[in-house]
Amino acid sequence: MHSIFTNSLIYKTLTLFLLLIFIASVIFQLYFIVFVFAKIIWYHSPKITSEKNQGVSVIVCAWNELENLRVLIPLLNSQKYSAFEIIIINDRSCDGTHDFLSLECTQYEKLRFIKIEKTPEHLSSKKYALTLGIKSANYENILLTDADCRPQSSHWISGMAECMTGDKQIVLGFSPYFKEKGFLNNLIRYETFITATQYLSFAIKGIPYMGVGRNLMYKKLLFLNNEAFVKHINVLGGDDDLFMNDVANHKNTTICLDSQTFMYSFPKTTWKTWYIQKQRHLSVGKYYKLRNKVLLGGLFFSQIITSILFIILVLLISNKLLIYVLVGTFLLRIICQWMVFYKVNKRLDNTLDTITLPYWDVIFTLYFSIMGINNFFSKKQKLKWR
Repeated sequence: MHSIFTNSLIYKTLTLFLLLIFIASVIFQLYFIVFVFAKIIWYHSPKITSEKNQGVSVIVCAWNELENLRVLIPLLNSQKYSAFEIIIINDRSCDGTHDFLSLECTQYEKLRFIKIEKTPEHLSSKKYALTLGIKSANYENILLTDADCRPQSSHWISGMAECMTGDKQIVLGFSPYFKEKGFLNNLIRYETFITATQYLSFAIKGIPYMGVGRNLMYKKLLFLNNEAFVKHINVLGGDDDLFMNDVANHKNTTICLDSQTFMYSFPKTTWKTWYIQKQRHLSVGKYYKLRNKVLLGGLFFSQIITSILFIILVLLISNKLLIYVLVGTFLLRIICQWMVFYKVNKRLDNTLDTITLPYWDVIFTLYFSIMGINNFFSKKQKLKWR
């Protein structure tokens, strides 16, 4: 009799304890959903009214990107802005890029290129290429993108430059992926949406922690005065997010949410190439500042804990009242996130199908758990841009 009572008491105590952790985890998530992510909904970027006088150097690193450059260069050259230049860093290409750029420079006076024959062995090739490009820039404002990107409009440069006012030295832009058929494409676009929601809303909140090199503007002096990529020179990747993690703060950073400045890109089309890309991206997270790691880690673990505990508690709880509390709390999170993400998605050019958001929330939880565990146990990668 004593044993039955003791076991029953332990069971009830454990169940209540797990339920309290579940509720606390949901409350933690709700705080970010309602008071951080939702800030994107009401944020307004400066209206593009007139051309700025400050010059802009657009820099593109290219490794065997001939076909993409054929499309991108005319789009960049047609930007409606008075003072800008286009610098292409030809990083050891062997697909005819050099001859193509030599001819293009005779047709576009704003275009010039730098040819890299060899990268020092101890340096990341992407960071080395960017450093050469930025140091050679004639203008103070550096605007970065990639060869496989396409500006949403001819006001990309002017819209980003419009935000570089006062004491701002960094403008974080948004770079979604083109919509294509298939599960992988949907997963990539949802992850991009979540990542953008986080880094853009955190920046509005005054806690900038990263940027995306497909659409990123900062001051040349900021780059030079902070010794560029020296701190993480041997880290694979991080030419955008690690540099921003080091130098961005609530005073010098702003964001641009004008849809005319969005820079679309082509996503990976095979699981293998996507996996390699994700390994490179995830591997740099451990170099973030402690506060950023705690916040992002808290978001990640709270989502995992919420899902796991919900399943466990559904099996454990027999009390109807507690079941109502459990299910009600879980539904509250889903509904709040769906409502906020619906509005955020509209601000970010409707890059997702809103009706599928809860489904992809579940998939993303599983995906990030697997990738996180895999990244933890994976071996150190060699420095390789592609």
